[in-house]
Amino acid sequence: MQRPLQITSRDFALTPAIEADIRERAEKLESYFDRITGCHVIIEAPVGHHRKGGPFSVRIDLKLPRAELTATRQDAEDLAIAIRDAFDAIRRRLEDHVREMRGAVKAHQGFATARVAKLNDGYGFLETPDGREIYFHRNSVLDGHFEDLTAGTEVRFVEEAGEKGPQASTVAIVGGKRK
Repeated sequence: MQRPLQITSRDFALTPAIEADIRERAEKLESYFDRITGCHVIIEAPVGHHRKGGPFSVRIDLKLPRAELTATRQDAEDLAIAIRDAFDAIRRRLEDHVREMRGAVKAHQGFATARVAKLNDGYGFLETPDGREIYFHRNSVLDGHFEDLTAGTEVRFVEEAGEKGPQASTVAIVGGKRK
């Protein structure tokens, strides 16, 4: 990190063990992205926490070149769990940000349309308007409507690459359930 880690605790003092845990988790974030410019961890306990315990609130502000990521988590009783959950959340956001920067985020594909061409025991094939045949499994049919399909039923589907060619990952009957 270009700037040192900042740790702020409001309404209570951090133990050396908790502070060491925060520092270790912050250092691990750099293994996901080595250009983090700053990290600020803010921990708050409610007024009167020494009698009742949490909820503890942990907020992490992560500064990156041209971006800032934030995650906040709470736990009713355990500060360590709130810290763990906040760092897990900021790590996931950091991983998403890095994938976006690299252009590795999948573009959302819309539904295409087809008709059911063949049905077998637990799977079938769709025929697209351009004449291609797309495999689908009963588990790909939304809302458990595989039994409602017949040859010729119009469906919407999302295509993906399967082991043996194109397959439909999601199949929905056009206009809802039909028999």
